[in-house]
Amino acid sequence: MTFLVAASNSSSLNDVEPGLLGFLVVAGLGVALVFLLRSMNKQFRKIGPPPEETEPEETGTDEPVGAEPPGAKRD
Repeated sequence: MTFLVAASNSSSLNDVEPGLLGFLVVAGLGVALVFLLRSMNKQFRKIGPPPEETEPEETGTDEPVGAEPPGAKRD
């Protein structure tokens, strides 16, 4: 009877536990991820928003910009 109790409490080769090394690896990856995200945000802030396109100046006509002048011949 004591053999069954001792065998049920001991771990076998099929029992895999991460232990301290697994925790340290995951914690290290988490810390590295935080620093990488902070660096990425810093780089994105340096880029800034794209420049706004300026509106073409009003010429007083309703023709779209780039339209042919009146009387121009098309080939």
